[in-house]
Amino acid sequence: MENGIAGKVVVITGASSGIGKATAELLAAQGAKVILGARRVEKLESIVQSIGDNGGDAVYSATDVTKSEDLKLLVALAVKHFGQLDVIVNNAGIAQLYPMEETDIAGWEQMIDVNIKGTLYGIAAAMPEFLKNGSGHFVNIISTAGIAIVPTMGVYAGTKNAVRTISEALRQESQGRWRVTGISPGYVATEFVSNIKNDAIRSASQDTADRISIPPESIAQAVAYAINQPHNVDVGDIVIRPTVQG
Repeated sequence: MENGIAGKVVVITGASSGIGKATAELLAAQGAKVILGARRVEKLESIVQSIGDNGGDAVYSATDVTKSEDLKLLVALAVKHFGQLDVIVNNAGIAQLYPMEETDIAGWEQMIDVNIKGTLYGIAAAMPEFLKNGSGHFVNIISTAGIAIVPTMGVYAGTKNAVRTISEALRQESQGRWRVTGISPGYVATEFVSNIKNDAIRSASQDTADRISIPPESIAQAVAYAINQPHNVDVGDIVIRPTVQG
């Protein structure tokens, strides 16, 4: 298949580690021009340097996805450096897992702000460019947590299912103008679990992750597959998990 990635300009949020980092490195190796956004600037600097050393094109901007202005600046950086925007990968996400009875309101609000609002801010930032160009591709990283609902993950799964619903509405509204892909990873070897505040749940989740996780490069390959398709082919949903995950 002809490389449908080379030359495309791709914004990636949550790009300082894990799935975002792996996606940036893979797409850059296949000829994409990548714009990395995350809060940890020192990590972004290192990744951009590595991509450049390997012959790729990459720039970065400090980005907090809970701030809509940061997403606008990230898209503006893409246009300034590379003249356009072809794809946005809304990857940034966070989980705070507690039984509902513990009413972790701060955790609920954090997940709503990052997982839902962060994705919406990414969509809002990219949309003017896609409308201007008459094409574009939204890739939203969701989760298997929204497919199999389990205790302690109720609100997290709810935020991810909100993104799933938003993605499908966005696809139906496209009428061929843009593509929308939702990718739902299971356990992946990233720093994701380490951000969980509940000690017992974090420890149990980490034990499971250590036993069964797949590498973030596996998810990056799924992102690349969706982007690589011809413009009239929309890969709507990809679920990718360890073979042993229930």
